[in-house]
Amino acid sequence: MIKDILESNENISANDHEINFLKKHFPGCFDKDGKFDIERFKSYINDKIDIKNEGYELKFLGKNYARLLASLDTTTIITPDKAHNEKPENKESENLYITGDNLDALKHLLKSYSGKIKCIYIDPPYNTGSDGFVYNDKFDFTLDDLMTKLSIGESQAQRILDLTKRGSASHSAWLMFMCPRLQLARDLMSEDGVIFISIDDNEQANLKLICDDIFGEENFVAQLIWERAFAPKNDAKYISNSHDYVCMYAKRIDDFTIGRLPRTKEANERYSNPDDDPRGPWMSSDISVKTYSAANDYSITTPSGHTVEPPAGRCWRLSKKSFLERLHDNRIWFGPDGDGTPRIKRFLSELKFDGMAPVSIQFFKEVGHSQEGAQEVVKLFDGKGVFDGPKPTRLLKRLITLANLDAESIVLDFFSGSATTADAVMQMNAEDGGKRKFIMVQLPEKIEENKPAYKAGYHSIDEIGRERIIRAAKKIKEENTDTTDDLGFKHFILKEPAGKQLADIVEFNKNLGELFVTNNIVEEFGVESILATWLVRDGYGFSLAVQTLRFADYRGYWIDKHLYLIEKGLDNAAMEAIVAKFDNDSDFNPENVVFFGYSFTWTQMESLQINLKRLKATEKNLRINFDTRY
Repeated sequence: MIKDILESNENISANDHEINFLKKHFPGCFDKDGKFDIERFKSYINDKIDIKNEGYELKFLGKNYARLLASLDTTTIITPDKAHNEKPENKESENLYITGDNLDALKHLLKSYSGKIKCIYIDPPYNTGSDGFVYNDKFDFTLDDLMTKLSIGESQAQRILDLTKRGSASHSAWLMFMCPRLQLARDLMSEDGVIFISIDDNEQANLKLICDDIFGEENFVAQLIWERAFAPKNDAKYISNSHDYVCMYAKRIDDFTIGRLPRTKEANERYSNPDDDPRGPWMSSDISVKTYSAANDYSITTPSGHTVEPPAGRCWRLSKKSFLERLHDNRIWFGPDGDGTPRIKRFLSELKFDGMAPVSIQFFKEVGHSQEGAQEVVKLFDGKGVFDGPKPTRLLKRLITLANLDAESIVLDFFSGSATTADAVMQMNAEDGGKRKFIMVQLPEKIEENKPAYKAGYHSIDEIGRERIIRAAKKIKEENTDTTDDLGFKHFILKEPAGKQLADIVEFNKNLGELFVTNNIVEEFGVESILATWLVRDGYGFSLAVQTLRFADYRGYWIDKHLYLIEKGLDNAAMEAIVAKFDNDSDFNPENVVFFGYSFTWTQMESLQINLKRLKATEKNLRINFDTRY
């Protein structure tokens, strides 16, 4: 497990993430030695794009380092919050809250949720100089490590180390922070998925460029403008800034369909029916166009006998034949007295799309402003302002609407903050009966002792987020007493091995054959944490639906295609019971037996494998894979 990952990470290169993607989607471009054949790749895509030596891309210090971070696997362990998860409102919940670094969380999520997330919203640090962003990662690379892994010189490697070790709020540092997270986010998105990223002027230009780089410029949907302030600040030195941005990208623009907004009373009132047309209310539009065509330049006689010509330099948008067809079908309007310039009737009942097309400016009257977001948190927390700058739930509900979710889609927010996104998802489910699920991720960022949140009893940001979800769920339940919505969530904590745990892992020698492990690594991590980590790794998600089975006096853990053997004590009686279970129970047929290598001798594992392999010759014809994890 951890030891395997540490050893694997030693051999990771900066381009491994991209190479693995190419191997998945263009396997024919690799030779028998695993080398990428660029000329063959060109032949695959030659009819779609013109490959040239020149290119346009965003370049910044540490870009290859960021790609390296995306390729490294996480060594964190997933620890369930058992007391919270076993509460009645949370036990069956499919909503998730993950406490930990979001880079680690995304890597865990990819193992079970790759290609499954329909909507991602994030509100990352804006790098304004006052938002506390200082890049400082946990990776302990030496100068030689970076020079080797990134194939760069000493001076460039030192500049990168200066960003990562001393901390920096430069544009390069911010991009280096965002890049791996956005790369992994893209892999999580479904083919029809969409991501929304809040930002302000300080980094919006860089964000647009890096998103073009990662998601593809062709998948850009819009840069929404959110009117976050409802009054100007008269003490502004130059301009009172009243807006932020929400950058919007699809995973595949051809597969994404925008969610449309409900029609407003005001919009419907633009339609009327002055001629009592049986097709219902309509509105009229100009019949002339700027683009001139001689075929569409003709005179029209109104019902009153008046002759009308197209305006100077313009022509009619309809050919004469099309005009006469519409005239015959009562789709041309000449005004109430039949003497006006002709216009085309467009019926409300015949609109091409249901709902209204969203616009790029999100006005605070429709989606709320920053003070509304703050007031929502204050009300939930009994008048206490425990979080600075939360987004209003109306804004998140608007973005979720634009994402055009299915009834059971998953919404991910890996900069969760006060958990506005989770609140919005629960509110929308209560309003329309949906079954949307949320996944929140938040770093346990410490709160300073002089802050109101600390004085209110909250010591880290994730505590505020979880408490908000609990309070928001209570409020929704009080307002919808008969609801059966999922208003709970399961909580998991990501923990990095350290101290004795890490020392035991590093010092353990898996080649010592018959020697039992003297270190109690199972006890140090806990069976629940090992199981949770493996379940996610093997694609089962953050599921607790694993069966505990007794094999004589030994406990094993079974779910679907996996039998997990974690604890010590696998004696002959236990092995005989496992073999008997495989042989006699027709419903028990896991294809993978997974050993926690620290708990077993080589002889124990080999003995069980030999006995199970003998069953291949029986009528059951078992095909079992054996996987030892460290």
